[in-house]
Amino acid sequence: KLKAAFKTGLTPIVCVGERLEEREAGTTEAVVTRQVRGGLAGLTAQQVERLIIAYEPVWAIGTGKTATPAQANEVHALIRRLLAEAHGSAVASKVRIQYGGSVKADNAAELLAQSDIDGALVGGASLDAESFAAIVCSARTT
Repeated sequence: KLKAAFKTGLTPIVCVGERLEEREAGTTEAVVTRQVRGGLAGLTAQQVERLIIAYEPVWAIGTGKTATPAQANEVHALIRRLLAEAHGSAVASKVRIQYGGSVKADNAAELLAQSDIDGALVGGASLDAESFAAIVCSARTT
């Protein structure tokens, strides 16, 4: 699917993330590592630097729960390390890694201020214009 998206000129978003029981079992790193490596297998460095990766902890989607900024940044840093191991640090630095676990106006600024979080994949909060505008304003100031 990724290769087909590239052929048509689309910018694919690859979503990775663990379930609540995986986080509670302490296997987040193993789960996300498997997902990133499997999802990007067979792609060239040039293809990888053109895509977006979104860390979306499954337990946070639509639940109102969100990872703490530190938890989210830790997983983003892991993803960036995996990219660097596979394709070098130059490619890893070009890949946008977004957070997509219940981003809202009241948590966006703190999430987006993290060193390895490059943006937000906003779901339900984008349905309310005021809420979405507040998220956009948060992104512009970080």
